[in-house]
Amino acid sequence: MSETFSGRCLCGAVRFEARGRPKGVFWCHCGSCRRHSGAPVSVFVGFENDSVTVTEGAITTYKSSPGTTRGFCARCGSTLTCATMHFPTETHYHVGAFDRAAELQPGKHFFANEQLPWLQLNHNEQGK
Repeated sequence: MSETFSGRCLCGAVRFEARGRPKGVFWCHCGSCRRHSGAPVSVFVGFENDSVTVTEGAITTYKSSPGTTRGFCARCGSTLTCATMHFPTETHYHVGAFDRAAELQPGKHFFANEQLPWLQLNHNEQGK
């Protein structure tokens, strides 16, 4: 039996389900993620593209830079996804959009060299 992780945007216009095991959960400190989310750091969970189904509405996309497409809800503006040509078979979903976000603990840091100097995080975390 496959595990299912359900998620949605703030207003509920976009709902999705990811089935199976996540590819990984990680912090991203890049400037693009900060601007997209409005937060000092983003936390993503990666799933294979064919394991995620949008069950209501549609994720609106925006090509934010060469090779990177970001997704959001067109109604409420919730930040939802990031897809990159470096991982062509998977999409990264913002952990905060999931109903069981507490179960999706990050274990890696990407672009740690771009971390804001006042943000204090433990870079030695062990992933699940």
